[in-house]
Amino acid sequence: MAFAIGKRVGNAVVRNRLRRRLREAARRLEVLPAGLYLVRAKPDAASLSFQEISDHLRQAVSLLASRQRTAGPKESSAERQIGQDSI
Repeated sequence: MAFAIGKRVGNAVVRNRLRRRLREAARRLEVLPAGLYLVRAKPDAASLSFQEISDHLRQAVSLLASRQRTAGPKESSAERQIGQDSI
């Protein structure tokens, strides 16, 4: 899991504090589907409490997990290309 926290969020101290909070919130997640994640923090995130950050992250992950369950397995780009060539 990677975190994108721009300079608009605040100075280095504020950005690093937010990054540490996000990292800890991610560690405490009960379920995290396999994959690579990029979490983008908006400027308002710096004023959130740890509990609010944890809640937002948990909601985002559960939304992604539900989307993965309903979408089913996806074909790779190579499989899409093969399918397009055969049409």
